[in-house]
Amino acid sequence: MRSYQLEAAQAIIKSIRHGLGNSYVVIISRQAGKDELAANLKSFLLARFEFIESGIVEVNPTYKPQTINAITRLERRLCSNLITKLHWRKRSDFMRFFGKCSVSFLSGDAQANVVGAVASLLLIVNEAQDIEPAIYDKNFAPMVASTNATRVFMGTSWTSQTLLARELRTARQAEQDDGARRVFLFTADDVRKVLPAYGDYVDGEIDKLGRQHPLVRTQYFCEEIDAQTGMFPAGRRALMKGEQAAQGTPAPGQVYVFSIDVAGQDEVAFNDPESQYLKNPGRDAVTLTISQVDLSQLQTLQAPIYRAVHREQWTGINHVAVFGKLMALAGSWNPLYIVIDATGVGEGLWAMLEHRYHEKVLPVKFTSQKKSDIGYHFIGIIETGRFRDCCPTAEVDEQYAACVSEVLVGPLKTLRWSVPEGQRNSSGELIHDDIIVADALISEVDGLEWIVSTETKIVQGKDPLQEMDGNF
Repeated sequence: MRSYQLEAAQAIIKSIRHGLGNSYVVIISRQAGKDELAANLKSFLLARFEFIESGIVEVNPTYKPQTINAITRLERRLCSNLITKLHWRKRSDFMRFFGKCSVSFLSGDAQANVVGAVASLLLIVNEAQDIEPAIYDKNFAPMVASTNATRVFMGTSWTSQTLLARELRTARQAEQDDGARRVFLFTADDVRKVLPAYGDYVDGEIDKLGRQHPLVRTQYFCEEIDAQTGMFPAGRRALMKGEQAAQGTPAPGQVYVFSIDVAGQDEVAFNDPESQYLKNPGRDAVTLTISQVDLSQLQTLQAPIYRAVHREQWTGINHVAVFGKLMALAGSWNPLYIVIDATGVGEGLWAMLEHRYHEKVLPVKFTSQKKSDIGYHFIGIIETGRFRDCCPTAEVDEQYAACVSEVLVGPLKTLRWSVPEGQRNSSGELIHDDIIVADALISEVDGLEWIVSTETKIVQGKDPLQEMDGNF
């Protein structure tokens, strides 16, 4: 194993051998060997304690794919080792034995049946940031009671409300009390010292998403983020500042995209029972953002720069009339794509645009997960300087400043974001989030393949008969 993996493994093995009953927290940046460490540790302990009736329990947030992947990793190691490959055995889908020592793989899902398992040797809670603290306390913590077995909490950082964060604080306090190291935290900067190629990959992710993107901060630099916070703080809004004037009419030779948030009941409410947390029923305008697509830096950034150069809003207008206005604007701006909220009341307007513009129209059906994906993607576009607001207004800044986000515990890392229901400005007027949603829909276009066209050149071929003349 690598040096940083060995540091953690040796401390855990020492606690097991001497019956110290310590709890350890192992936080390693994503794809840097955390699961490899766990698999090697389990296979070593199976061989070391084969003559002692003992048990290891590993908990993963889900059965598929996380628990299955953990079982597969262990089996590969058992099959490749001369000591274990002929004598390890399988008992049921989730238990593996070598001699008298066993490993049980359990799911941390609230509905899973985990009664009866005993972690007399070691309890591993993998991806602990995705397991509810209450579920761990009720279902898994008692498994170590008979021997006060060593516990290991592994994962990557998320919010301060997770099980991993709670155990990290507890382990830090224990370190202060007795001076024994219990926290093994290795960021991408630590890993790149051992694996330079890993550092190159992380640099690419930073270029793509930005250093302050929530996923970069947590998965690669092991930094906790606030569970609920403003989605567009002042620093992020500063990155959106446009460097050119708004446009009332299109500029010759430029590429444009329409993105449309449709008025009516909040999109998510139609498709997702969890949408009660995202509702903003005060929104009542059809909002259009016209973005200029700049491909001049495509070779460097590997993606376009988007400039919001014009916005339109229609409040209380029949969607047939809105369709007429959109057709007039499309005739002038000639958008390459039209991205539209096609959920619920948006379906009618989408159908009209689909009939008129066919393959240009990209519909978006909102669910909590879809809105989460769009939110993460939009933050990445902003953090890398690829979204510029060239037509700012007081209302635009008001919406962005009022928008809050909440990240949920669980493997999906769902991001809820909106302007809270009933939020009002200093004048007592409701603050909506229709402009933000319309802007964020540019994320759907960003996922497409963009290329820069060049002038066609013709290379004249040689006449093979002329080349053959000299040979006869």
